[in-house]
Amino acid sequence: MRLSDDKISHLTHTVFTGLKSKSLIVPKRSEPDVRKAIRLAINESVHLFDEIDEKVRRKLESYSRKMIEGTAEWNILYEKFIIEEMNKLGLE
Repeated sequence: MRLSDDKISHLTHTVFTGLKSKSLIVPKRSEPDVRKAIRLAINESVHLFDEIDEKVRRKLESYSRKMIEGTAEWNILYEKFIIEEMNKLGLE
């Protein structure tokens, strides 16, 4: 999944504002430092999902019977394998 810098900046600002407005965080550092940490977390999450997605797609492509992306069978297996990979990493 690709996110533009503008999209990541928007998400970072939205997350920071939401957390601060609900008093879920009381930043001990400056707002730019906290937003930078949020940006890093978003980038790491996107990168991790890209790796999982690639691994699952390779697994689906390795089947002897060709499955077409977008079909019900492909979608069901894709979701199943995504969940399996996330569970392996302790993410779900």
